[in-house]
Amino acid sequence: MSGPHSVIRPTGVERRFGTEEIIVTKTDPRGVIRYANDVFLRVAGYRAEEVLGRPHNIIRHPDMPRAVFRLLWNEIQAGREIFAYVLNLASDGSHYWVLAHVTPSHDDAGRITGYHSSRRCAQARPVQTLTAVYRTLLDVERGHAGATEAADAGYQALTELLTEHHLTYSQFVWSLISDRPARAA
Repeated sequence: MSGPHSVIRPTGVERRFGTEEIIVTKTDPRGVIRYANDVFLRVAGYRAEEVLGRPHNIIRHPDMPRAVFRLLWNEIQAGREIFAYVLNLASDGSHYWVLAHVTPSHDDAGRITGYHSSRRCAQARPVQTLTAVYRTLLDVERGHAGATEAADAGYQALTELLTEHHLTYSQFVWSLISDRPARAA
């Protein structure tokens, strides 16, 4: 098993978990993991001491567009919940897709104290559509040297794609879950 400080290379092997299982993590406002349930630890392939106190992006897959994380952070830092499809990287290089529901946590004064994420196993149909959409965003992002420039360009491309199809990202996500075909594919 690779530790959180080593470079993990994707193997192309997909890892699945039960449709009845929920991955749960809680972070502080900067995205540092403060809690991880047993399902997260098993699926991601880490022990609790390897992830607690570490940035949540230790499970970021290199084939996951920065644009989606930009959108996610924009929403939760503004105090709004978001549902997003995310490709994650396990400690052994395998990957797993999730439908994440991320919500801000607040103190009694209404200040954001962290974030709570519940994730379910993503179904095959949405993943098939997302693979093509995310590949397009990655192509845009790879045309830029810096991480910030790549995220900006990818976010712009995502916004244009959604606008072209008259969808918000949430509408796009829900169209993938429902029986009707996704229009942004």
